Amino acid sequence: MKRFLPCILFTFLLFFGVLSTQAQKNVYYFQINEEIAKPALRKVQLALDQISKSEKKYDYILLEINTFGGELDAADKIRTLLLDAPVPVFVFINNNAASAGALISIACDSIYMSPGASIGAASVVNQSGEIMPDKYQSYMRSLMRSTAEKNGRNPMIAEAMVDPDTYVEGISDTGKVLTFTTKEAIKNGYCEGEVSTRDEALQAAGITNYSVTEQELNWIERFINFLVSPVVSGILIMMMVGGIYFELQAPGLGLPIIIALIGALLFFAPHYLQGLAAHWEILLFIAGLALLILEIFVVPGFGVCGISGIVLMVASLVLAMIFNIGFDFHFAPKGALISNFFNVITALIIGFFISLWLGKKVFTMKTRYGTLALDTALDETEGFTSVDSHLTELVGKEGIATTFMRPAGKVEIDGDFYDAVSISGVVETGAPVRVVKFENAQLVVEGI
Repeated sequence: MKRFLPCILFTFLLFFGVLSTQAQKNVYYFQINEEIAKPALRKVQLALDQISKSEKKYDYILLEINTFGGELDAADKIRTLLLDAPVPVFVFINNNAASAGALISIACDSIYMSPGASIGAASVVNQSGEIMPDKYQSYMRSLMRSTAEKNGRNPMIAEAMVDPDTYVEGISDTGKVLTFTTKEAIKNGYCEGEVSTRDEALQAAGITNYSVTEQELNWIERFINFLVSPVVSGILIMMMVGGIYFELQAPGLGLPIIIALIGALLFFAPHYLQGLAAHWEILLFIAGLALLILEIFVVPGFGVCGISGIVLMVASLVLAMIFNIGFDFHFAPKGALISNFFNVITALIIGFFISLWLGKKVFTMKTRYGTLALDTALDETEGFTSVDSHLTELVGKEGIATTFMRPAGKVEIDGDFYDAVSISGVVETGAPVRVVKFENAQLVVEGI
């Protein structure tokens, strides 16, 4: 028996060594610790793109989230991406998953929450925190229900997180939007376990032998995330408005139009890379700008060309910020079109008034070389006049009418020809005349 013991021990170790090697899992890990907006959406898109292109085969995705919510359209796109992910997605709620964060969390296959964390309060509100009309709530209720059903969770609980009028016996009373603590979420099937770290979340999921790869954003991706944020997009629109305004104040191509073009490039390029701005939407902006320039420099007044140009430019900016296929807005969340329209209009108005204010300040600003624009007044009391003083010296002199005057014509005085008007009516050609006064920048003569 003793001589077989080493063989048994070797077989035992070999078996568990092979088993341990085969059981190792690859986990892709990334975080969303900010407002749910385009940068957060970009993180999810990059994560899934890196997983699909990596030579390493990933078995799980672990998302750590801590957010109070954000934009509904961005949350809806993240939800769709997570539901269609090629591998199971776990979410670790590290403190908060409110509003849009709740929708994203419910879209994951398994939910783990830290002690004291919360999930829920998913009513749609505006930027002032006021509850939006019921048509927006209805859309959010359907999103929450369908997402919960997809992952085997109670859809009425998900709806109660949006609608205070939804009653769930023993869980939610009417009149209050539902929010779960960690223990309440575990009790009602909206959390698989209470954990404090990402490693505890993986262990709670039954994954003990794993390798974690953390998402790393290069500087280009971080810069793109910065540019597509709503605040920066608004500033870029203001740059375009200001650049165009200042360019119209000074003929010729100069610094203002370069600033406007840089603003347009920084606005459209990241939205194009995200798949939001299509080629035709960018061409729409260019066509609108061309019509506006045509109206200002070619067509007199302000009419069809100018109004059409402004409409096309606004439409281009709005459409570049939402997910649409042509004029099909089926994939764009309700309210996204109106919300982005008001964002663009607000940025345009603010940019226009800032340009007016800056224009007044800049062109009258004193420098060591004077003002940037000529502001010297040619005052008559200081000797400035638009009248040729030489003509006043002709009063009293005599000459000859070189044309038939009735009463305007030409006269010759001391060998020079002048325009004149006869005070005595008709004067024949060749008749002698005398200058009696100089009035309204014109000589006044009478026949002799």
